[in-house]
This record gives sequence, C-alpha cells and structure tokens, in this order.
Amino acid sequence: MVRGLEAGGAVHAGVCSRGGTAVQGGSCGLARPSGGRGPSSQIPAGRARRPHPQGLLLCVHVGTGRLRASKAATEVILNVPETRVSPLENGLQVASEDSGLSTCTVGLWIDAGSRYENEKNNGTAHFLEHMAFKGTKKRSQLDLELEIENMGAHLNAYTSREQTVYYAKAFSKDLPRAVEILADIIQNSTLGEAEIERERGVILREMQEVETNLQEVVFDYLHATAYQKTALGRTILGPTENIKSINRNDLVEYITTHYKGPRMVLAAAGGVCHDELLDLAKCHFGNLPSAPEGGLPPLPPCSFTGSEIRIRDDKMPLAHLAIAVEAAGWSDPDTIPLMVANTLIGNWDRSFGGGVNLSSKLAQIACHGNLCHSFQSFNTCYTDTGLWGLYMVCEPSTIQDMVHFVQREWIRLCTSVTENEVARAKNLLKTNMLLQLDGSTPICEDIGRQMLCYKRRIPIPELEARIDAIDAQTIREICTKYICDKHPAVAAVGPIEQLPEYSKICSGMYWRRE
Repeated sequence: MVRGLEAGGAVHAGVCSRGGTAVQGGSCGLARPSGGRGPSSQIPAGRARRPHPQGLLLCVHVGTGRLRASKAATEVILNVPETRVSPLENGLQVASEDSGLSTCTVGLWIDAGSRYENEKNNGTAHFLEHMAFKGTKKRSQLDLELEIENMGAHLNAYTSREQTVYYAKAFSKDLPRAVEILADIIQNSTLGEAEIERERGVILREMQEVETNLQEVVFDYLHATAYQKTALGRTILGPTENIKSINRNDLVEYITTHYKGPRMVLAAAGGVCHDELLDLAKCHFGNLPSAPEGGLPPLPPCSFTGSEIRIRDDKMPLAHLAIAVEAAGWSDPDTIPLMVANTLIGNWDRSFGGGVNLSSKLAQIACHGNLCHSFQSFNTCYTDTGLWGLYMVCEPSTIQDMVHFVQREWIRLCTSVTENEVARAKNLLKTNMLLQLDGSTPICEDIGRQMLCYKRRIPIPELEARIDAIDAQTIREICTKYICDKHPAVAAVGPIEQLPEYSKICSGMYWRRE
C-alpha cells in the first residue's frame, strides 16, 4: 500500500516563513502574499486549472443515485500545464510552469535559512534578506525602487528555518528585467555600512512587533523546547545581541558559504516560456559558484526532545498554548497519512458557529463545551523531522478540559477512527490543496519548495492517488507510531495555572485498554 511521499510531493505542510521585505509598484495590481509564520497546515500553495494542450486523465466517479444505479462514471481531463525542469552546469535548477497568463512570478529559492546558522551568527539569513533591496553595484536603492515601480511590479523576500526566497511579480513581457534584477540583488548587493546600521534598527523594531503576536511567540517557544540546543530551536530573527552585532563580514561569509548553484532553484509560473527562462538563467546565474571541493555544508542534525516551556502571566486574558509530537520529514512516506490525520483534527474558531455538522469531532466538543476561543491543528515539516500538533487559545478555567479532549481525540485516531471520517478528510485535504494553488505566486512557491525538498515537482494526479491510497487502518497505524506513548513538546503563555503538570500531559498520551 502506498502511504505517502517516497520521493516528493511538496504539499502545504507548514514551512514557517518570516516575510516583510518588499518593494512594490502600483500598476500591476498583484496582491502581496502573507509572509506570516505559524502553523499552516498546510505546507506550506495551490494551482488553478487552465487549458493546456497536454491534459492528464483522472477518472472521477460521480456519486448520484442515478449514476450509481447505471454504474456510470465520467472521465475528467485535468488540464495541468507541465512543469519543465532544466539544470545549469553549476547545479542551479530552472523550473517553470507556463499557463499563458499576462503576468508571471519568478523567484530564487535558496536552501539556506536559520537552520544553517550557529549561536554566534543566528539571524544572519534574515538580516541578509533585509539588505537585498538596499542597493547594488549597478543600482542604488532609489534606482531599484523606481525601476520596480515603473514596471508595475512587486519585489519581495522572506526567510524560513530552512529556506530563503527572493521573488518578483510582474507582467510577462517584463520577465527578462525581473530575472536580471533578481540576479543583481543576489550577486551584487553593496551591503553598505550605513544601510546595515539603518536596517539593524528596522529588524529590532520588527522583533518588538513579533513579541506582541502571541501565536508567533508560542511557536518560537515550541521550537525552542522541542529542538533544544539545536539549530531548529533558534528563532529566525536571532537574539537581540546578535542583531546588534552582525556586520558586513558576517553577511558576506554567509553568502559565500551558502549561495551556491546546487542549493538554488530559479522557479517561475504564469506567462513564462521555459526556454526563454533557461537562457536568462544561463546569462545571469551561470557564473554562480558550484559546490566546493569539500562538498556543501552538511545539514545540522536536530533531535526532538519531549519537554515544556511555561511563561505564566496572569494579567493576560487568555492562555495561548501548543502541544506537539515529533513528525515525519518532507520525503518520509508517513507525511501524507499525517496530513490526513491533521485534517481529521481540523481547526475551529468561535466565529464558525457550531453544531453536529462540524466535520471535526474536536470542534464539536470545543463548541458545545465552550472549551476554547479557537484551535488549529498543524503539521510542520522540515527536511528530516517535523512537528505535528495543535495550537489553542483558551480561557484560564478551560485549559485542563481542552488539553484532555485534545489528547483523547489524538488517541481515538490511533484506535477507532472510521473509514467515513478518513474519506471525508481525504476529500477536504485534496480540495484545500487545489484551492491554495490559485495564481502564479502560490504556484511558483509550490514549484520552488518542491524542487528544493524533493528535486522534482509531484504531479497533482500522483499526489491525489497517494492520498486516495490511505485508509482508516493506515491512519491508525501511523498515529500509533507517532502519538501513542510519546512525550510531547509543550509551550504555553498566559494565565496557565490550570495547565496540567507535564507528567500528567505525558500520561494522556497513553492508550488505556479498558
């Protein structure tokens, strides 16, 4: 039985990203995507169906009574444009999908984020992202902003724990200029001392803003306790003392070490000719260094530790907490079953209303018992590990009950989830993935992320087939493997006096066979 992604299939699975650096023009009318971090169950993007000469066939059985009686079915042609991939001699991959639009998104996905930093230079990748648009040897900051504005384009960047991304949205006719600008800011940024000092203050203010976002705070604490004394446990922005001390030499060293051809993907979507993009890549990125003789820096190992962080503040009105177990990495075959299990838990907010028709049993319990203001299940994947769990916002008096029912529902997935529930979750997961892939920017992000994670882009029909292969028995086996008798990571902030002791939380992970 096929259970997951042996070689790929980047679907929305929670790549936590830090956005915020952007240069935007006004005439293109392209919306800026959210750069927020936090659980995006996810992983983290979707695609609209558009006509293309080469269609992919998928048999869809329509479930009306009349068609069932006549044993009829229809074949639907999914006109998914082909994703073309071409490597350069230096190892950089060029990948694109041409959907014939008048606009396009093109970007550089780099296998370099805060995970590749150490305690001394933690925050360098994010600092470097901020410096990208502050001028190059060819363009001053003002010249760069005016050129983007005159194109009606949008230039942006974000940093995550494992990736750094620079991308541009523009009219298709401006693809050559967009690629040339990306190449210029990546390879020729001046990194002037005055700009570094000015941006240092910007990042410190950004850190203050992040500290007011309790979801961001909780997830940073969750990583800190789950991946203690490892690179994944550090924040993306880095500590205040590092931000105050990072200098030009640190930025240059990071670029020299990590910005290599084999660690990069030039991805594009929308109105893009692949052959033209390949020629542009050869022209502007062909001189990027390839892997050094000693090879690329190894991925720092990050081990999971069941533990907790509690920050009690009784002055806060609500408690914010997250509980998670170690999950599978991107290419692990267990990833897809865990995504289905994540969909089974679902999410809920008081604004949703309630009733017996809520698909999530936990949502029904939370609604009828008034146990929380909101909760969100998440499945955050990294290269070789992940976090599968739930984030919740509760009244102080309902924390204990909410944690109890969360763990009870997790154990139910291990023991008695039904085929009907799994079928509904699979349909919802497939629908969400397709709806998220709407527009050139999410498609481009999907291409770039998959190429870094899997070295290929998984066709939608293949991904759907792997989801369809999952049944209730698969969910029970996988959830038992990752949940039962495991010590979770817990992070809680606010009035958390009623949060059970860690030993009691651990006891809730056991299956009591009564």
